[in-house]
Amino acid sequence: MAWTIKQNAARVVLLDAEKKIFLMKASDPLDPTIEPWWQIPGGGIDAGEDSKTAAARELYEEAGFSDIIMGPCIWTQYVEFTFGGINFKSNDFIHVATCSAVGGSEKDGMEWSPTKLEALEAAAFEEAKWWSLDELLENTEPVLPTRLREFLPTIAAGDYPSEPIDISPIDAN
Repeated sequence: MAWTIKQNAARVVLLDAEKKIFLMKASDPLDPTIEPWWQIPGGGIDAGEDSKTAAARELYEEAGFSDIIMGPCIWTQYVEFTFGGINFKSNDFIHVATCSAVGGSEKDGMEWSPTKLEALEAAAFEEAKWWSLDELLENTEPVLPTRLREFLPTIAAGDYPSEPIDISPIDAN
């Protein structure tokens, strides 16, 4: 019998000055049959936190980035997934953030350096990379959120919605 965790989560679309997006490559350490994927940083919202605070905390814990400007919640999604033998039912609040350092990518001190990973995250995260929009759109590896490629071009262009857009997977109930 698998456990189910119902959670609210905060995630971050982190862009540098060149509009490159930061993604982390992950795999399920307990299920090698699942193809690895690239994902935006994020995780559960702690008691008493709002999504913006949680997004900044998760970005720091999972990537080591604190020199950022956290923007608004641009997307929401409801997702159900299994990771590490645990079933998750998650309401995600996805914020956009920008690097406050000029250039803002690895060459400017924005190199992936996690500060506080849970054991399962440490086993799952394999590498991280800054992707140009063109690189990401041409690549066919799985990404999370699953509709990232569909909605990212508008955000990279600086066109943020006035209210968060629901980007739940199309096959979600």
